[in-house]
Amino acid sequence: MPAKVNTGTQDTLYNLFSIIYHALQGAETYEKYITDAEQSGDTELAQFFRDVRDQNTKRAERGKELLTTRLGDEQAQGQSA
Repeated sequence: MPAKVNTGTQDTLYNLFSIIYHALQGAETYEKYITDAEQSGDTELAQFFRDVRDQNTKRAERGKELLTTRLGDEQAQGQSA
């Protein structure tokens, strides 16, 4: 069993940061795929890559909303302690 890495933050927040990061990295990478498909004349594939990019962008935006809420909740808990 792998050892648990202690990041100094809640695992759920770390996971949320990770989702946001990877979604945005993916969206950036898909831009190259879109260009490649367009250059090869494959409009169907280019549209597929756009759809995937857009899904990742939406995923990152949703993650940022959730992160904002959780960080606000965490900050409020720290002030009331």
